[in-house]
Amino acid sequence: MKVDPKVVEDVAKKLYIRALKVLPDDIKQGFQHLDAAETNATAKSVLGTMIENIKVAEATENLLCQDTGIPIYNVTLGRDMQVDGHALKQAIVRGCAAATRDHPLRSSVVHPITRVNDHTNTGRHVPVINIEFSDTPEELSIEMIPKGSGSENGSFLKMCIPADGIDGVKRFVIDKVIEAGGKVCPPTIIGVGVGGTSDVCMHMAKVAATRALGSSCEDPAGAELERELTVAVNSLGIGPQGLGGDSTAFAVHVETAATHITMNPVAVNIQCHSARRARATFTPKGIDYGF
Repeated sequence: MKVDPKVVEDVAKKLYIRALKVLPDDIKQGFQHLDAAETNATAKSVLGTMIENIKVAEATENLLCQDTGIPIYNVTLGRDMQVDGHALKQAIVRGCAAATRDHPLRSSVVHPITRVNDHTNTGRHVPVINIEFSDTPEELSIEMIPKGSGSENGSFLKMCIPADGIDGVKRFVIDKVIEAGGKVCPPTIIGVGVGGTSDVCMHMAKVAATRALGSSCEDPAGAELERELTVAVNSLGIGPQGLGGDSTAFAVHVETAATHITMNPVAVNIQCHSARRARATFTPKGIDYGF
């Protein structure tokens, strides 16, 4: 199966706009679950306002949040796909820029030193484009995630040593959730990476933070850590927007990788309550849009 870069460009544009306007169903259900379980009156009021904001944004086709974020595109290539990798990446960049210009969207992307804004939400190494592979035949998936700055600033890494044990991992995560407080716009999805190298660990934390609610770590030890940390985080009393309550996080998600015998990296990446994402899947039958 061959994919036309022009089609990819159009899809990349549509995905960016869709992600900014339509919240995935699992996040909406997560709000309903938190609202039903919340015991703090202020927290219930805040959650109610957030739920109403989602409804109004979608009904009026407005953005869920004014922060258009750092654009991230996760591409997964299946078997027997005919793709020019360079052309694919350039098509995604063009689509991202077109969405920003034509919609128009606020451009949140600037040069890191000069702070010059090209007003395209693109720049050196941005959008971030990750490419993975699957054994699904004749399928190309493109997931778009606009990662807001408020939550992205809630990113932390510690090079633990084996002697720190699992308690050291838990302590680091809890300490960083407390440090982030309301600055990351809770309720959040807290992504945790454990193992690998420093860069792999940070990437895993981002993957974990942007996973769908209801999913779990494929590593049984990681899945158990998810359950324990979710309970612990929601006992901290931080609550929605840091104003107190039971609903600090929708969930804690964990991803793991093998690591060196003398180290154990731990990373935290937090996703805000507006956990936006959109997906397009190319197959011989056409293009299917979803989350």
